[in-house]
Amino acid sequence: MSPSSTRILLLGKNGQVGWELQRSLAPLGCLIALDRAGLKPGELAHLPAWQGQPLLDHPLCGDLSDLEGLRRTVHAVRPHVIVNAAAYTAVDKAESEVGLAHRLNAEAPGVLAQAAHEVGAWLVHYSTDYVFNGSGHTPWQEGDPTGPLNAYGLTKLEGEQRILQAGRQHLIFRTSWVYAARGGNFAKTMLRLARERERLTVIDDQFGAPTGAEVIADITAHAIRHVLRTGQGQGTYHLAASGETTWHGYARFVIEQAQRLQPHAPWKVQAIDPAPAQTFPTPARRPHNSRLNTTLLASTFGLHVPLWQEGVGRMLQEIL
Repeated sequence: MSPSSTRILLLGKNGQVGWELQRSLAPLGCLIALDRAGLKPGELAHLPAWQGQPLLDHPLCGDLSDLEGLRRTVHAVRPHVIVNAAAYTAVDKAESEVGLAHRLNAEAPGVLAQAAHEVGAWLVHYSTDYVFNGSGHTPWQEGDPTGPLNAYGLTKLEGEQRILQAGRQHLIFRTSWVYAARGGNFAKTMLRLARERERLTVIDDQFGAPTGAEVIADITAHAIRHVLRTGQGQGTYHLAASGETTWHGYARFVIEQAQRLQPHAPWKVQAIDPAPAQTFPTPARRPHNSRLNTTLLASTFGLHVPLWQEGVGRMLQEIL
């Protein structure tokens, strides 16, 4: 299948990962990228991916809460690949909005998977380390027992299960601690506080690897190219940066690098104190161990997964 004949449907185009996917997926084929507002029939004529195609008499839907609209859109576009980068990600709000989180994170992926099966498309979907209970100190492997601690994790796990039940052509990427230069993120918050306060207190008993939306998008593109070329590789994979740290270690790295890059900026911070997660109670319980083993991903697709410091360092150079 040549790139010129490959059609890719992307949902969640303006999210952290979706924004980077617009860049990384473009060389693979004709990309139709949707946000929650979708596209009206008249707007399709302006898409390069739709040139020469008959216009539809109904809009394309990118809203995960509209299950029938999603099904109709997949059948109208008939893509070779669907990439679902949209989700309900407000972890604490999910405790009180379980129904909405369930619709977006569980029901919608199931509908997309069934529709993908019906049109013969691959479905690429993103999940989370929150499907595990966060115990222990060993990086989680794909086949380890799940056990979500909160509503968000439960809905994301059910989304995975519905995809598995619906069809065979899928890639599920579990990731964690996602950040991007675009929009708000933990690093930007730490930089702001480092200019405002002399002393910061940051959690030091939750472990993971900050993972850039940029590398998630690039690895996704490599994996899609592989499965389209070979027809093999479907399954669930852990996709996170290499190495590990805590939120405290992450904050120290960010502030030290920023002070090195901008030594004359008005930094106030003098100390960054470690503290247990219980110091900052939240409606949703968080896992202590968010480490993900990426050996299967690297070996299946022939990839090198970079260290988390590389991506964070690049992001800091971009935003400072």
